[in-house]
Amino acid sequence: MVKDNSWSDRIFNIFNGLIMAVLVIITLYPFWYSVIGSFNEGLDYARGGVFLWTRKFTWANYSALFSDTALVRSFGITLSRTVIGTITHVIFTALFAYAFSRKNLKFKGLYSTLGLMSMYLSGGLIPYFILINALGLYNNFLVFIIPTLFSFWNVILFRSYFAELPEALIESAKIDGAGEYKIFFRIIMPLSKPVIAAISLFTAVGHWNSYYDAMVFTLGDHLQTVQLYILKLIQSTEAALLLANMSGSIGAAQSTVTTSTLQLAAMVAASLLIVLVYPFVQKFFIKGMLIGSVKG
Repeated sequence: MVKDNSWSDRIFNIFNGLIMAVLVIITLYPFWYSVIGSFNEGLDYARGGVFLWTRKFTWANYSALFSDTALVRSFGITLSRTVIGTITHVIFTALFAYAFSRKNLKFKGLYSTLGLMSMYLSGGLIPYFILINALGLYNNFLVFIIPTLFSFWNVILFRSYFAELPEALIESAKIDGAGEYKIFFRIIMPLSKPVIAAISLFTAVGHWNSYYDAMVFTLGDHLQTVQLYILKLIQSTEAALLLANMSGSIGAAQSTVTTSTLQLAAMVAASLLIVLVYPFVQKFFIKGMLIGSVKG
């Protein structure tokens, strides 16, 4: 085994390590800044100088935040659309991709052309709004689910993975009398965990961070997502009004909670679930993305 003892290589490794450390700090610091600000007393935070550590620790920001029933409801809406939307999207897109990966599929070229067109062309917001309204999805929870059932980009990722599975598995299953649906759910899907994890994470993050469809295609607060809630909260007049209307713990914490720390607490609360889930799917996610990136 050859050891690396040259000064040039050592200097390069040190310099490379320093660059990586700086990039990690730059990437993580905004989140850390939000966390320490959300646990700091509001009036003390307004004085400035809270950059690395919490100066006056308090739970008042989170107590005030979760005393608002609109936030709790928006978390429920976001969690529901994320779970339902991710599961239905993966199943629906994988079914299409499985059929698309079969060599004997008729009109395969037509489907490919239409799918690629859908990736680059759009009818625009007004025709899309008219379509949503005509389908009865306006101000309906299904507006978060049905329009997101299909993604041709994810079809390409699924098809690339399915193409690597041994054809003998499918042929032997057909000889044993298995139909296409049984092959798909009993053989294909259990063998496709890496690509399922990758696409599920992308889809779940998209649903969790979505606010535009809730802002355009819903009325009132009953279908408000948590990201739309935060968007309204970040607007100073909305935050001040919310802070004034909060009940329960906000009355006792009025001297320590400000709109700035309330906004930081909302951002941390909204991003925490994704941060906690990601490490459990990271291995499958990386493997699935590598397969999808090198196979066409």
